[in-house]
Amino acid sequence: MITGCLQIKNDKYYAMLNLKVDGKRKPKWIATGLPVRGNKRKAEAELARLINEYEELETIESNRTEADVAFVDYMQAWLKMIKPTIATATYQSYSNMVNNRIDRHFRALKVSLGDVSPQQIQNFYQLILDDGCKTNTVIHYHAILRRALQNAVKKEIILRNPADKIDRPKKNTYRAAFCSAEEMLTLFEAIQGDPLELCVKIAAYYGLRRSEVLGLQWDAINFKDKSISVRHKVIEVEQDGKSVLVGEDVLKTKSSFRTLPLLPVVEQLLLAEKEKQETYRKLFKKSYCTDYLEYICVDQTGKLLRPNYVTEHFRWLIDKYGFKKMRFHDLRHTCASLLLSNGVPMKQIQLWLGHSTFSTTADIYAHLDYSAQQETGTVASAMFEKSSGAKPTELV
Repeated sequence: MITGCLQIKNDKYYAMLNLKVDGKRKPKWIATGLPVRGNKRKAEAELARLINEYEELETIESNRTEADVAFVDYMQAWLKMIKPTIATATYQSYSNMVNNRIDRHFRALKVSLGDVSPQQIQNFYQLILDDGCKTNTVIHYHAILRRALQNAVKKEIILRNPADKIDRPKKNTYRAAFCSAEEMLTLFEAIQGDPLELCVKIAAYYGLRRSEVLGLQWDAINFKDKSISVRHKVIEVEQDGKSVLVGEDVLKTKSSFRTLPLLPVVEQLLLAEKEKQETYRKLFKKSYCTDYLEYICVDQTGKLLRPNYVTEHFRWLIDKYGFKKMRFHDLRHTCASLLLSNGVPMKQIQLWLGHSTFSTTADIYAHLDYSAQQETGTVASAMFEKSSGAKPTELV
């Protein structure tokens, strides 16, 4: 901020401003040309105008310097700035994108923040597609670049957001893998006794996300009132080059927090798991890990199951028993599809899965709602039928 005052010299007003030059404050005298007598208010107005003018010049110069910073360095600084304001999982996703593709691509270009162009960003998107990625991946990169650049616009470091001049790619349609009830029963039988048995069955019955399954804690199970609460998650993040497990009471959306009935089959599984963990704790004694006693999904030594282990071991199980290709997350889709095929309304499925909006559920599963299509077909079939007793109209 520039400060200043009026000074008198040779019976005329001078504006004396404190300017910043090479990091140091130095006074600058500017003649107003106004005689002292009868011109105090005019001199004060001129001082205010000069202060405002030099503040604008100082801001422009400062922004010009900031805009000269390497684009990748700006992205790293932006990451640090937003870290306290976003969820851990979101930050991890942003960090992965910045530290991998974005940093590698734009560092090679040696482009500054002020010089990054729409064409350079467009070329970056094309390279992602050329690597065999879907347009959804490009959309994620577009979102993070636009958000970071918009922050630079807001701070007046750059005048325009170059990402705004690029058309957002159309989202590609994803068709999830679904299993029939018979296929799921076969899977359940095959994984009996496997370390992942409990995780798989809970995900299949409740349609929980991987992070929600691993985040289940014993105090979320109300055996008296027969309910199960989804209110905690476990994710895996990179910290100082190491993979670390993080548990937090922050779910994907507000709707993800939900209380569901404790199904009898799941209740029996949980009671058996509780007894098993107590047995292992006595067996391993001091070797048993006591850091995760509140969690349900732990291994024989009491250590929390890692998200990456769940993904990789589930893939191994699918290959071992020759099941059709599916991901752990497809258990969530299977749950929804089976509920739908058994007549559960779409709105109820939205609440069961914890989707934030009905449209999210409908976009993913509407094509599976065959009962609704049958009802529509019945109406369509009757639309042009002749009314009872009516004579056909003669065409002229």
